[in-house]
This record gives sequence, structure tokens and C-alpha cells, in this order.
Amino acid sequence: MKIPGSRLLLLSTALATLGAGGALAAATPGLPSPDKGLNILLVGVDSRAGVTPTERKKYNIGNHDCGCTDVMMLVHVSARNDRVSVVSLPRDSLTVLPKHRDRQTGELVPAHQAKLNSAWKLGGPSFVIEMVEAMTKVPVHRYLEVDFRRFMDTVDVIDGVPVCSKKRLKDPATGIDLKPGVTRKVLGGEALQYVRSRKADGEADFGRIKKQQRFITNTLREVRAHLFRDRDWLRWFAETLRGKAAAERAISAPELLTLAGRLRGLTPDKTEFATVPIKKINPLIPGVGATISWDVKYADEIFAQVRADRRLPKPNPKKYPSETKLGEYRPLGGKTLLCD
Repeated sequence: MKIPGSRLLLLSTALATLGAGGALAAATPGLPSPDKGLNILLVGVDSRAGVTPTERKKYNIGNHDCGCTDVMMLVHVSARNDRVSVVSLPRDSLTVLPKHRDRQTGELVPAHQAKLNSAWKLGGPSFVIEMVEAMTKVPVHRYLEVDFRRFMDTVDVIDGVPVCSKKRLKDPATGIDLKPGVTRKVLGGEALQYVRSRKADGEADFGRIKKQQRFITNTLREVRAHLFRDRDWLRWFAETLRGKAAAERAISAPELLTLAGRLRGLTPDKTEFATVPIKKINPLIPGVGATISWDVKYADEIFAQVRADRRLPKPNPKKYPSETKLGEYRPLGGKTLLCD
């Protein structure tokens, strides 16, 4: 925050910002309505299950699953349903995983340093939720997990999403090649290339996070344009996005429809996006690799606002100087992320 990464994505957040029509009437109740807002953890899992060999070759997807979460976003829906705040949690965030039982071997593993994105592989969705709640102190009410196949299929359901870049975006790793200043609509495979791109702009994973946030905002606009095409379209979209995977606190397709109904009046200017503030880029750690460290005090201040159901705070670089510009905290309104 599969963003793909599902990695992405990001599509769930887009759905959460939509208005809806007839399909909502039959949505079943069950989505909580906390008095301090609803928090959804969106993760994009690096999984190629269901992706064909032809697609893997055409879109530079490769054949190796890392079994990790390359996208992790904490999505806060205000209690009044008039604002959505999204905070991205970089995959390489350094953390300490508590003692846990390995989901693959069944062995008990002692506490150890690791990247945040390894929690899914080692302990599954419940472990991811546990780690995010521990690091942010924000309660996670619902969980949405998207893999490569589901991301591609969901983008195709809405007939593609516009992408754009001020600079040329050419990434040899994913194969994406966007001309500067040009907006064009991409379908599932190319959309996946876009949200996975991290070697084209010198900003590594921070640049990829920005692309993912931009993609969500533009997905929102596309979904809104499709909403009233027919009564069953939104349900189809929600079911494609949700898939059938089981997970602790997993949001259901009917709950996604319910959420869309609550947020029928929400537009991009009522959304905001940020990345948790980064204090420094760490030296290589044996057995862990390249990592980054949060500015914990700054992050605590930001997540305190989320817990209190308030807007994300403005940047405060004088109080919280960072050793790197790449991970600076700078909230952006969703309207500023739209492609022309």
C-alpha cells in the first residue's frame, strides 16, 4: 500500500469514495460505523496466481512471487462520511516483528528485525493487521487484500484508468513508457505496470507510492462515470475487487456497496493522501536488507489525528527535520492528483 500490488491497489479506496445507485438497495448491513471513523487496511500482495504466461511476458510481470505486501495503505473514512484520508506505509519500513508462528513451517519464530512487508508472508493477514495496529495505534476495522490478477480484472471492469506524468516515465523493470505531459487510459496489464514502477524517476518506492495514490484518485473519477450505466455494474465491480479470499476482518462485497452508499456525495476534493514521515534511510542490515525508519514522534502525531477523526495535519519540517527528502510528509488533496 495484488498494489499489486495490487499492488494496489488502490481501487478499494476508489470505491470507498463513490456515490451509488440501484445496486445499493440490496446491500446487506454489517459494516461498522465507529464514532471516530472507519479504518480500512488495504494491501497489495505480490502474487501472480491466475496471471497467464502470456500476460507475464507482455507486461514484464515475471514469475517470482515474493509472498509479501508491496502496497499497504491505511484508509480512514470520517464518521460523518465526508472525508477520506489515506496514509501509505512503505513496504521497506523497518520494524520488529514480535514472536510468532511461521504460517508456512508452523515453527515458533523469536522476535526479530524485519521489513514491514514481510509480515504477510510470515504470519498472514492477521499478522499484518497486528503489526499495523501496533505501529500506528489505529484500530483496523476492515481489511482488503488485492493481488495482481484481481487488480488487472478490476481495472478492466471499468474499461481502464487515465495515467499521466510530468516527466517521461520509462521503467525497464516493468516496461512502462509514458511520454511527459500526455494522459492516456490504460487497461489492467498496463495499469499494473504503472503502479509497480519504481525505477523510472529516481524516487524508488516513494515514487511508486505517489503513482499508486494518483491511480486511486483517477480510478475514482472513472468509476463515478460508470455508476449509472446499469443497476448491476457497481455490484460487479465490488465483487471483482473483493474476490473470494478469506482473511481476518476482510471486508465483503456487500459491505463495499454499503460503504459506497454512505459516501455517495464524496468527491476527489474531499480526499487526502500522504506517506508516513520517514526519518532516515538505514544502512544495509544483514538478513533484512535495505530499510527505512519512520520519524516515530511525527508519525504518532499524524496517527493521533486519524484516531481523533480529524484531517491529516499540515507538514511541520522545522519541528520534524528528515534526513531524506524522498520520504517527506506532504499531504495532497485528491483533486490535485487527477490527470487532465
